[in-house]
Amino acid sequence: MGKNKSVKINVTDGAAIPTKKDKGLLTAWRITLLSSIALLLYLIIVHPDPYLKILTFVSDGILVTFEVTFASIFFSLIVGLIIGLGRISKNKFINLIASVYVEVIRGIPLLVQLFYIYYALGSFFQVPPFVAAITAMTICYGAYMGEVFRAGIESIDHGQTEAARSLGFNRRQTMFYVIIPQAMRTILPPVGNEFIALLKDTSLVSILAVGDLLRRGREFATETFAYFETYTMVALVYLLITLILSKIVSITEEKMRPYEK
Repeated sequence: MGKNKSVKINVTDGAAIPTKKDKGLLTAWRITLLSSIALLLYLIIVHPDPYLKILTFVSDGILVTFEVTFASIFFSLIVGLIIGLGRISKNKFINLIASVYVEVIRGIPLLVQLFYIYYALGSFFQVPPFVAAITAMTICYGAYMGEVFRAGIESIDHGQTEAARSLGFNRRQTMFYVIIPQAMRTILPPVGNEFIALLKDTSLVSILAVGDLLRRGREFATETFAYFETYTMVALVYLLITLILSKIVSITEEKMRPYEK
């Protein structure tokens, strides 16, 4: 009897990344994208009232959603790199601090973190809604990014470190000039997934009165009572953004691995 191979299954709440290797997923992505675009065009052309009005009304909320997303992903990558390095540090104290951070933050729902930063800490000092939103998203996703960086760095063969040290590189130079650049190829797919998951989670910042896509949609629905039409449009916009970003991540990943068939 042959040995059973260990299979690692990764499941995330991010979007599935369509690649050339997965023909089924790529076909599904194309069908979903074209269907979504067709439905969106149909609604705003055939039924401009209220769908075109809704799209116009929430357009500024789309920009706010992107602002929160890109700011949060930028800072969470910085935090993630620091935490990832801390998780592999030989210094027991630094390793412990980084590990506790990951366990605590990943154990608290993002919605609770948003409430805590805006309302709980707001009892001591005023935190603007936009700043509170980015801070909470950064703290939360920084923990996840930390694990991504840790796994990516540990995936690089130890011989790379030994070769760099033999050439006279110190520990810091080896990490930033040799290990991390190579780890980026491994890190990119999960970072892309976290980026898209973060974009979807920005819908939670609407509870802080941040004028994102969902918040603007809620305002329109409250004023017009067109709840079905409004949330249909909001869902379509989120879906289209997610589909487009997932393809961008896929293209970027393929360009970083030009020799892999």
